[in-house]
Amino acid sequence: MHFTSERRDDDVVERAFTLGDVPGILWTPASPSAPTPLILLGHPGGLDRMYPRLAGRARHSVADGFAAATIELPGSGERPRSAEVERARVDLRRALEAGEPVDDEIVDRLVLPLVERAVPEWQAALDALLSLPEIGGPVGYSGGVISIGTRLALVEPRISAAVLFAGSFVPRVIFEEARQVTVPLHVLLQWDDEGNDRQAALNLFDAFGSKEKTLHANMGGHTGVPQFAGDAAAQFFTRHLK
Repeated sequence: MHFTSERRDDDVVERAFTLGDVPGILWTPASPSAPTPLILLGHPGGLDRMYPRLAGRARHSVADGFAAATIELPGSGERPRSAEVERARVDLRRALEAGEPVDDEIVDRLVLPLVERAVPEWQAALDALLSLPEIGGPVGYSGGVISIGTRLALVEPRISAAVLFAGSFVPRVIFEEARQVTVPLHVLLQWDDEGNDRQAALNLFDAFGSKEKTLHANMGGHTGVPQFAGDAAAQFFTRHLK
């Protein structure tokens, strides 16, 4: 891990880093009293575009006593694109514009390569972050893409709890993996999100094998998550990571 810049105020230290060719950002308390629990911030890709929302979530996490970190997704931002995924994205747009159902083959080609590359990168980032003296466990995951969060919650034993943002197309294999997930889950669903399949989100929630799982559904579109829903997710992490 190589830190490339630092910004500091009275409450938060924000450091950009690279891990190999993967860029990321780490937010930590300016004056930590002990090694800090960590929340990994998932997102749909494009750190520059997502930065205002990620920074807001991160500062909220730091105010609650956590460190927060994120990394760029494969094929997003300045990272190289995958020709196969780009072809799948074109096929997806064509099906949606024609009003046709999106078949499983398109979803697999679009999502699974992202999951298969992103999850090991998150694990490598977690190795590096937990080696820092100011960061300790336990670790939570918060955000989307929900297929990435599901796979990570299954294969990474250091993830103790997860807040997952419902949405996006979900491959069938992820439904099968969800049945094996056992960590506590808090799932946020925007009921009127026109870009996501509500019924698929409900089916995935039903599939999760966790004994403790909560679905927090709110009226509104993709970016209309109310403040109280974010507060409930923060309370979930305080309960499970402290």
